[in-house]
Amino acid sequence: MSRIGKKIINVPEKVEVTINRDLVVVKGPKGELQQKIPLEIIVTLTNNEIAITPKDVNNKKQKAVWGTIRQLINNMVIGVTIGFEKKLEINGVGYKAEVKNDVLVLNLGYSHSVNFSIPAGIKIDIDKNSIILTGFDKHLIGETAASIRKLRKPEPYKGKGIKYAEEIIRRKAGKQVKTAAK
Repeated sequence: MSRIGKKIINVPEKVEVTINRDLVVVKGPKGELQQKIPLEIIVTLTNNEIAITPKDVNNKKQKAVWGTIRQLINNMVIGVTIGFEKKLEINGVGYKAEVKNDVLVLNLGYSHSVNFSIPAGIKIDIDKNSIILTGFDKHLIGETAASIRKLRKPEPYKGKGIKYAEEIIRRKAGKQVKTAAK
């Protein structure tokens, strides 16, 4: 039995949830999200509470998907009410970022600046050496943050590059200079 799958999702007053046969649509003050649901999972809405149950508890595939679907729907409800935020840090001499129109312009030590087009539904703010992504779709924010980080991954010797704010970079020691023995 899934501990996460058993939990009931409370729906706030401002949020409207529509459940079709294999599609859950969540509308709220920040936007609208939808998630396709496998037919083996039953999603029910009663008294502003969403319950998720598998059709057959003994089926291994249904048990595996049960908690995941519950968490995806919960993230949708949280996203349309509160929203999500992801923070990236830029480390390196001369490394900087700025937003021009719908494009994130990054100077990352290459001979040219890197232009990254910002997807719809994501807002990017720059604060000194930090890039802050905000939006209501958790999946899109994570995917965008990973794409930005991929442009210049942090290297282990000096720590230069783009990293997540909570990420810890394991540093390596450089080459040691040995003295000549006589």
